[in-house]
Amino acid sequence: MIEKRANIITMKGNPMTLLGPEIKIGDKAPDFTVLTGDLKPYTLKDAGDKIKIISVVPSLDTGVCELQTIRFNEEAADLDNVVILTISVDLPYAQKRFCSSNNIDKVITLSDHKDLSFGLNYGFVIEELRLLSRGIIVLDKDNTVRYVEYVKEVSNHPDYDKALEETRKLL
Repeated sequence: MIEKRANIITMKGNPMTLLGPEIKIGDKAPDFTVLTGDLKPYTLKDAGDKIKIISVVPSLDTGVCELQTIRFNEEAADLDNVVILTISVDLPYAQKRFCSSNNIDKVITLSDHKDLSFGLNYGFVIEELRLLSRGIIVLDKDNTVRYVEYVKEVSNHPDYDKALEETRKLL
C-alpha cells in the first residue's frame, strides 16, 4: 500500500497529494533506480561515496525547474566531492536536449518516468499529475539524510542557500 499525504503541497494554489513516505533528517536514504540520458539504470550506489545533492523538479521545460537546474550547475564548480543529481519524470531524450541547450555539464540529470522509483521511495510523486514535486535532499557520504525540503508551493523556488549551507557543513 502506497502512503498518501494530502494537503502537504500546492500547485498554483491547488492542494495536491504526495505519494510515498516523507523523508526526514537522519533517515537512511532509500535506494532507487532511474534512467540516464543513455537509458541506462542509475541507482544511489552509482553516486559513490560523495556528498549528494538531489534536486527534484517537476519538468526541466518549465521556468523555475530550468533556473533550479542552472543554479545547481553553477554551484557545482565550487563543491568538490559533491555530486548533484537532478531528477524529474521528463523523458531521458528531453533531459539530454535540455542539458545541451543550457550548457548543463556538472549536474547529472536523471529520469524517473519509467517506474517512479525515486519519487515513490522519497515521497515526491504528485498523485494528481504523475509528476515529481519540487524539493531538495542532501545526503552525506554514508547516504544519511542531512537536509530535506518539500517546497510547499510547487511553482516556488526551493531554499537554495539553506541546502548549500547544509552541504558545505559536510565538506
